[in-house]
Amino acid sequence: MLKTKVLNQMLGLFFTFLITSINVNAADSKKVLILVSNVADMGDIDKHDARNNLWEVAPPFHIFTSHGFTVDFASPTGKKVEFMMDPLGISSYAIKHEGFLDKANSSLTPSQLNPDDYWAVFIGGGYGPLFDIANNQALLHIIAKIYQAGGIVGASGHGAGAFANVQLTNGDFMVKEKHIAGFPNSTEKSKSWAKQGTLLPFLVESQLLKNGAIALNKKSLKDKHDVVIDQRIVTTMFLPSAALVAKEMIELYQTKKN
Repeated sequence: MLKTKVLNQMLGLFFTFLITSINVNAADSKKVLILVSNVADMGDIDKHDARNNLWEVAPPFHIFTSHGFTVDFASPTGKKVEFMMDPLGISSYAIKHEGFLDKANSSLTPSQLNPDDYWAVFIGGGYGPLFDIANNQALLHIIAKIYQAGGIVGASGHGAGAFANVQLTNGDFMVKEKHIAGFPNSTEKSKSWAKQGTLLPFLVESQLLKNGAIALNKKSLKDKHDVVIDQRIVTTMFLPSAALVAKEMIELYQTKKN
């Protein structure tokens, strides 16, 4: 009788452990979603470059991948996407050894995505995302679903402009009253890349402010390469810190899990 009782207790502990392990594994199986643009130019007569910035997408991809997370890419129309910048350093490593371009060029369409599969969504820079992600209601809805389910949203440079228009179910913009570091107006207006910003559908900092964000810039940040974390939104203004955004997103996720 005693042996039977002990055996039942052991079986109970075993099944408890098994269920716990399944739950942990299920949680760990959640993936990271990187959103990329399908746009190649700004649609002007001179065809100003509007691709994705390799140096703002490949390094975060490497960070997520090297920490054991599966990464999916999605874009407004799916399939192949284009990048600017030469493959150097971590970007080169991600292409040669981690299948970065194979995955990016097999990007999913919005209809192929299940927001419940992802614990995070990241958007890098390059001007492209401002032209097609920022106004793609299906992708904006997916970002909102991931965020409202407790997920983490990250961006570098112009990527913050891509999620500036995300609205939550209560009608508020996701960025409302959040400290966000996006590509600043002062830098945009000083560069010829988009004719001082005149070719863009909007300026990132202006759009963030319009939708209620506390948009940070080079005057309000001690260091222009700082990574800013406000609740579950992680951002930086410029590409050198894109990989650090990914690292902070992982740390937030691990803290949340524990």
